[in-house]
Amino acid sequence: MAFGGAQASYINPVVPFTGMIQGGLQDGHKITVIGAVLPSGGNRFAVNFQTGYNDNDIAFHFNPRFEEGGYVVCNTKQRGSWGPEERKMQIPFQRGSSFELCFHVHSSEFKVTVNGNLFTQYAHRVPFHRVDTICITGIVKLSSISFQPPGSWPANSAPITQTVVHTIHSTPGQMFPNPVIPPVVYPNPVYQLPFFTSILGGLYPSKSILVSGAILPSAQRFYINLRSGSDIAFHLNPRFNENAVVRNTQINGSWGPEERSLPRGMPFFRGQSFSVWIMCESHCLKVAVDGQHLFEYHHRLKNLPAINNLEVGGDIQLTHVQT
Repeated sequence: MAFGGAQASYINPVVPFTGMIQGGLQDGHKITVIGAVLPSGGNRFAVNFQTGYNDNDIAFHFNPRFEEGGYVVCNTKQRGSWGPEERKMQIPFQRGSSFELCFHVHSSEFKVTVNGNLFTQYAHRVPFHRVDTICITGIVKLSSISFQPPGSWPANSAPITQTVVHTIHSTPGQMFPNPVIPPVVYPNPVYQLPFFTSILGGLYPSKSILVSGAILPSAQRFYINLRSGSDIAFHLNPRFNENAVVRNTQINGSWGPEERSLPRGMPFFRGQSFSVWIMCESHCLKVAVDGQHLFEYHHRLKNLPAINNLEVGGDIQLTHVQT
């Protein structure tokens, strides 16, 4: 069953992916694609909203291209023929970095946001209610595709991500080598802080965790902890009074040496939304903020499956958690 009648999400879908949109698109629909751009293997990816499983009729073709400095093509295909391209000569994605890509369906247009920021608007050229299929191809690795139907969140509030988790069966050559435990997306838009939940199966290479929210205007600091029992394997602690993002590990009640260096400035800002993506690799955690890779943190606790709890607290409003 799904919460509130929402369509079940597609979890860890293998690219190229084609899936049904139950009931077709409607005014007020929101589709969220979470994933990462692969560092190599091509120059493009595409998200198509189309009629049926063939590509003769594509109502909206969203096509980032890592060519000529990077740009995004939007178009419509009718009866096998493309219309005039609309090009935006900038690209909000980076190779090797995670992203949250949202498509909001309105009566007159699609609105596209990337990592919480409005990127483009695309006026409907064909009736959007004909769309019943989403197709994603190219150089992306997907974590989830989720659907929020019209009226599933009140105005001026955080969207509710409503997800039913499907069991994943690994197949030879599948892009996701360890999809044993599918991610869980929590449906409640109101999180009590500190928020604490288990990570089913613990950490393993290719496991990812996503935490999104909004930083309070008067914020001093907040934290994201990955815990192993009473130990904190990874402590992520943005501090606004110090203009620093502190990382550390606590074992047997004692903190280790702090890591503070960043390749660029403070990525968090008071009064603004944020999205933190934590990707586990065999030797380290890779952390991206708002789709931009920020740093790596080498494992100090080596028993990855034992790192099986997530804790979030501090001066934020938490809006989205995926483990």
